Amino acid sequence: MTGILEGIRVLDFGRWIAGPYCAHLLASFGADVIRIERPRGEDDRFLMPVTDHGEGAQFLQCNGGKRCLALAMTSPEGREVMKKMIAQADVVVANYSPNALKYFGLDYNTLKAIKPDIILATASAYGTEGPMAERIGFDGVGQAVSGAVWLTGEPGKPHRAATAPIDFSTSLSLAYGTLAAIIRKMRSGEGTHVEASLVGTSLNLTNQILMEEGTGFRHREPSGNRSPMSGPSDIFKARDGWFIMQVIGQKVFQRWCKIVEREDLLDDPRFATDDTRGENGEDLSAIMQKWCADKSRDDCIEILGNASIGCGPVLSPAEVMGGALDLRQTFMRDVAFPDSAPFPLVPPPAKLSGGSVDFARPPLLGEHSEAVLADYGFSTEEIAAMCEAGTVKAG
Repeated sequence: MTGILEGIRVLDFGRWIAGPYCAHLLASFGADVIRIERPRGEDDRFLMPVTDHGEGAQFLQCNGGKRCLALAMTSPEGREVMKKMIAQADVVVANYSPNALKYFGLDYNTLKAIKPDIILATASAYGTEGPMAERIGFDGVGQAVSGAVWLTGEPGKPHRAATAPIDFSTSLSLAYGTLAAIIRKMRSGEGTHVEASLVGTSLNLTNQILMEEGTGFRHREPSGNRSPMSGPSDIFKARDGWFIMQVIGQKVFQRWCKIVEREDLLDDPRFATDDTRGENGEDLSAIMQKWCADKSRDDCIEILGNASIGCGPVLSPAEVMGGALDLRQTFMRDVAFPDSAPFPLVPPPAKLSGGSVDFARPPLLGEHSEAVLADYGFSTEEIAAMCEAGTVKAG
């Protein structure tokens, strides 16, 4: 299948999630993405190892469909290789602080001097403006400084999300900004610096709550699993397991009242709107908990689902991989990796009819070094000399 980004050359200097997953999304639509890492490999390659070579789960998720060039980037020879490749590339992806970008020669002004129409896509912790611009940070920092961690969990005991929603949301934002920059370049021939930040992303996600706080309309407090914005919306314990239910909107509330045989609640002013139901949600959660306590989880979900009320089981990772709700069969595919057992992968969430490419596995360290350098105009002799000198590691 031909990808809509076929012919677009991307150099990926990203690390961990925000940069690499953005480049992975571009690869999933057919761009030729080259992951450039040091000859010994980068730390993000080996976190959460799940292959016989030591590659980690995070690396496998964020780097599919790429080719890998293992290059001594900070050596004089390595910098010359980078310049020659940048001169032929369309997009450079990097998630470093502003000073680190300058150190590696990947800041926008340096890149423009090499190729005026280059697109630079960068992700950082705090963005490029303000007093925190040079601070580094990971997903948890983004969650924490936005107010999200303070509001999550019980009063006096904040929790962060177990996954990395800020990193992946930043990647998605960076990818759509890069696609817009590619369209701009096609129309005007101009390059662009596309920026995204973890904190900018996390503040977007908490913006509604920050609006309430900033206008003085409402001061939110932690409420555990119970939503303060509608109700009953909470996690409940059935006889044999946990499930979540979210009642939002008057019609859904009416259906819920009928199920729990409490239609008298429809005339209670405490539950007249989503806002007031959220404010008084503790009482509604108690009613729901009493209703489901002696029922099985599956029975609760079937009754609620048949009434078009949003609900679902609280599944463990083992239950997901064991086939619950057919999630593994529907959303995952087993991907082969050299000398290792196949690993289950969830492809990027957006799919285009006729516009995506078949998924390719992530690369081994330096697997494509020689082929990539040849594609970028280096001779066989030059490549051999760089391998001999240790500037390049071949797979």
